[in-house]
Amino acid sequence: MEKRSEKKHFILVHGFCHGAWCWYKLVNMLKLNGDHRVSTVDLGSCGVNSKRLDEISSVSDYVQPLMDFMASLPDDERVVLVGHSYGGIPISLAMESFPQKISVAVFISAYMPNCQDPPPATLILEYFKRCSITSLMDCEFTLDQKQENLPISAIFGPDYMTAKVYKGCQLEDIELAKMLIRPNKFFTNDLSKKSLLTEEKYGATRRVFIKCEDDEVVEEDFQRYMIETSPPNEVKSIQGAGHMVMLSKTHELCICLKEIAEKYQ
Repeated sequence: MEKRSEKKHFILVHGFCHGAWCWYKLVNMLKLNGDHRVSTVDLGSCGVNSKRLDEISSVSDYVQPLMDFMASLPDDERVVLVGHSYGGIPISLAMESFPQKISVAVFISAYMPNCQDPPPATLILEYFKRCSITSLMDCEFTLDQKQENLPISAIFGPDYMTAKVYKGCQLEDIELAKMLIRPNKFFTNDLSKKSLLTEEKYGATRRVFIKCEDDEVVEEDFQRYMIETSPPNEVKSIQGAGHMVMLSKTHELCICLKEIAEKYQ
């Protein structure tokens, strides 16, 4: 009988406006092709999480489901923590709180902050500096009128989802997503605080960045920017992968994650 320590436990953390549901293809593939343990988490006010967006007042509220899950793991268990897109922020905070429980953290075209200055919010602000209004199409934003119209929350528009977020995905996945997405907050004020991430914890946890080379949401130049400003242990690429790589290139991503898990045991 295979020992638990020989199996890999993947924890998958979704991105902006999404929920654990977006991983359904990858969860099945990881389980079938290696008998791995796979867990998914709905962050605050996301997926089937019962909280409304107006009940999420801080980034701590938002990431609490992930923190609770990490705290519930046995002390001797080390997991592969995977974040997609905005999910890079929650997994970074989990790396800071539970470095001893993480064998490697994987950032899939995801926000990957530096443990030094500037704080994580800088990545969000840099992202919007690089975006034109027209590129965001029919996305809906709530803006902070007191702070230079900084975005407070947003939800993807159906045209933006079809053209950019779900580029290369099957039509049924696009339609399902339109029914299930929920608005998210950015938490730029909370993420502007210094010392959220330290060299001793976040900085000491091994990181791998997976580039999605055809991503029109987190474009390749911004992915390179994050890699250069916060160098990970390794960078891997998936050719032709759009933003929702877990749906459009599920097999390739599955292979990539298994290779990472085997290397960083």
